[in-house]
Amino acid sequence: MDLELRHLKTIRAIADAGSLTKAATALGLAQPALSAQLKRIERTLGGELFERGRFGVRATALGEFVLARARIVLPAVSGLQEEAERFSRVWQDRRGFRLGGTHGPLLGGLVDRLAAAYPDHPVSTYTSWSERDIAAQVADVRLDFALIGTCGASTPPESERLVWREVARDPVFVMLATRHPQAGASEVELGELAGEAWTDVPGDGCFGDCFTAACARAGFTPSSVYETDTASCVHLVQVGRAVGLCRATFPPTEGIVTLPLAGAPLYWRHLLGWHPETYAHDTAAGVLGHARAAHAAAAARSESYSAWLASPGADVG
Repeated sequence: MDLELRHLKTIRAIADAGSLTKAATALGLAQPALSAQLKRIERTLGGELFERGRFGVRATALGEFVLARARIVLPAVSGLQEEAERFSRVWQDRRGFRLGGTHGPLLGGLVDRLAAAYPDHPVSTYTSWSERDIAAQVADVRLDFALIGTCGASTPPESERLVWREVARDPVFVMLATRHPQAGASEVELGELAGEAWTDVPGDGCFGDCFTAACARAGFTPSSVYETDTASCVHLVQVGRAVGLCRATFPPTEGIVTLPLAGAPLYWRHLLGWHPETYAHDTAAGVLGHARAAHAAAAARSESYSAWLASPGADVG
């Protein structure tokens, strides 16, 4: 027989009552049944816990040892149960949305739509360049949803613990200064930019390797790639220091045009992920719908992307 919490409660009840008869009454048991249970507990623990006498029972040295531990373990377990129940009530009552996302317009669009659709439910955000960091926080239930991207058909992080659904699939565009020689084109061949420096936001996926491979297929190796924040990428493009890689939904920006690469050699999948064993699973369909609507709105705001989508044979992946 394995020792259980109920056995420790029985031992404590006997010690508090001072007799098996009184303890049996307090526990709602018949005295013979309690005596038989105590014997089984004593066999499990390797010796007698109480000395029986005319006036009741008294703990043995082993009994005192076990009681000392029981008086620590039982309140700790009771406190754990109370805290867990309190946490569960708060969690269920909160019913908000804790979103984690990489930097980009899609996260802002989703926040706006959720706040409008659920005005009584708080929406909070966490942003990181690391898709793995965001996914790990959702897997550990510190966030409810992950809104991230993956390059091509690569597997998203934490795929064994999270449910992932595709929000949208976009070609990767280039950002050029409005005075760039290619700025007026409808699309740009990657090889035509062989002599340029490049800029892009950082990440921990395979996008950098995929870009290098696409350049190799186009017959060149990038001279330099500046990985930095979005504002710095925009500045480097505006002043003509580099051309940028961006999502097709990149919003209109002064001094910059965004254009598709011919043949869509690179593409990006927007993904929504959640833990299947939390309440987020019950709201995931609605959140996914709002994420797709936010993406559609972002795509509609980009003239170059709208034109690409309307072009014959527009497809990625």
